[in-house]
Formats: sequence, structure tokens, C-alpha cells
Amino acid sequence: MTPRLSRRAFLAGAVAATATGLTGCGLSSGSAVPLPVAPGSIRPVPELRGVTLTVGSKEFTEQKLLGYIAEFALVAAGANVRDLTNITGSTSVRMAMVGGQIDLLYEYTGSSWISYNGMTEVIPDPVAQFEAVKKLDEQRNGITWTALSTGTDNTYAFALNRETARRLDVSTLSDMARVVREQPQEATFCVESEFASRNDGMPGVAEAYGFDLGNASLTNLSSGTIYTATAAGTTCNFGEVYATDGRIRALDLVVLADDRNFFPRYNLGMTLPVDLFERYPQIGDVFRPVSNRLNNDELMRMNAAVDVDGGDPADVARDWMVDQGFVTLPDGPDSEGSTG
Repeated sequence: MTPRLSRRAFLAGAVAATATGLTGCGLSSGSAVPLPVAPGSIRPVPELRGVTLTVGSKEFTEQKLLGYIAEFALVAAGANVRDLTNITGSTSVRMAMVGGQIDLLYEYTGSSWISYNGMTEVIPDPVAQFEAVKKLDEQRNGITWTALSTGTDNTYAFALNRETARRLDVSTLSDMARVVREQPQEATFCVESEFASRNDGMPGVAEAYGFDLGNASLTNLSSGTIYTATAAGTTCNFGEVYATDGRIRALDLVVLADDRNFFPRYNLGMTLPVDLFERYPQIGDVFRPVSNRLNNDELMRMNAAVDVDGGDPADVARDWMVDQGFVTLPDGPDSEGSTG
């Protein structure tokens, strides 16, 4: 997953986006859905037939996968779908949603709660977090949420390689804090530069779990490099990771449990303008079963199919939709419908 934005970074980006106009982000009207699908368990919805909807996503692997999943679901429901996935930067995609360039986006509750709306209180319960961010986004931004996925939570986490986890006898962040206090020579961390200074990053973790950052050694690396450095266990014992990244499984990393619920929930939900949802409430019915079937294991498997095995996100997303029975291939026995 991509680095998340601090409140300050988001506001700075939002001001820039507003000043230059969203055309400065390179957004166009969108292109056709990349692969054809036909209805499966998602059947044509009369109210959506012929309605043109634009689906967006951020630029990293998981978001591309989710964008294509959303597009295939809408095509099966009978909509004409335009593809605006792969928008660079959370700020740009958020402004595209607020400005009406895109109609639908799979978003993370924590991203909206922390980065877009500047809240700092952590709500551990996924449903309570979803309801809180839905209310806030409707009031402030005219954006509503539907189809919460409680099985997904792409939150921050710390991981280490299996041998080091066994040697240090750690499985939770409380265990990690014990290592910092009692074995400071082993308290070596690889983190992104922003995470090192954010209150909801390393300083917040230290405060919540009761250890002194002065006893730890922090190395700032890019997000992708952290995974390989953590697996090697030479630069650092503990690496900052994202919970659904496919490289966790591919590199056999051990993820530590956040046993004091410090990190916000990053559950998925479908976001769209309030007025669009009022006109087509059937959109929630289309996405609810899809969101219910998504979970961290499925996301990790799909992310790994792209980031580790080199698959194309559109192919991986369509294969998952076919495997789950939501859509069929056009040449299959149930081949009505087409891409928009």
C-alpha cells in the first residue's frame, strides 16, 4: 500500500489541487473497462441499465485491483462504466471524488477519518468507525459510504522474519516494546520517513506501548525496500508494513498483533456522492456481497499475484470475480451483457 498522508500533507495537497484545477492532475473522462465480463450472481439491475458511471482508484496495486473489481461488478449490473483507475496520490483521487470527476471509489475508513477529515481519536470497532466516517463525510463533503467490508483492514503493522521472531520471542506489539526496554541492541526498526515522526506513527506507538524511542534505532527506507530489509534481518529486526501487502506472505514475515488497538481501522467501503446514491440506492445491493467476500487473506493473495508473480491487476481482479461467481466470462454459458 502507498504511504498515507498526514493531515498537514493532505491539506497542502488539497490546496494545490484546488489552485491548479483537477485537470492539472492529468484526469480525463476515462476509458473503457479493460476486460469484458458477463453477469454471474450479480444480475442486471433495471435501474442501472445504461447509466454511465466512472470508477476511480489510487495508483497502488491493491487500489487498482479494487477499482477493476468495482468496474466488473457494475458492468454485470448493466451500467456503462468508465475507467479512471490509477490516479496518482490520495489527494488527487479524493479531490476527483469531491469534484465529480469520478463517481465511485473503494476507500479505507482510516484514510478518510485521519487524513481527509483530520480526526485523531481511534475507533477500534469497524462498524462504529464506518458509521462515524460516513456521517462526517456526508456532512462535510457530500460523500456517502456503503457496503462496508469488515473482513478487510489494511492498517499499519510491524513485522519481522520468522527466525528473529522466534529468537526474540515476540508475537505482539507489547512483546516488541519489551524488547526495546530490555534488549535495546535488538530494537532496530525500518520505517518510512513520515511514519517516523507522525503522532499516529512511531512516536504514538512508543507512547501507547510505553517505551522510549531513544532506546531504538530507526532507519528510514522506502515502503518497498522495508519488506526485503525486514526479511533479511540485517538492517533491522522490525519493519513497518501494511497488513494486506502480498509480500508479507511471500517473504514469510511474522506480523505482530496490535494488542492495545493503537492503529486506526482501515476497513474498505464503497464511497460515492450522496445525490448519486439517492438516485441509485441499488448500487449498495450490487457491492454488498462483493465487500462481504473480500478479506485480508484474499487481498494478500491478489496483491501477491501482481507484486510477486507479475500478474496484470485487471486479469487478477477479473479472475477473482469469476472464481467468486459474481461475473462470468463472455463466452461462458451465461454471457449476456458487455462492457460499457
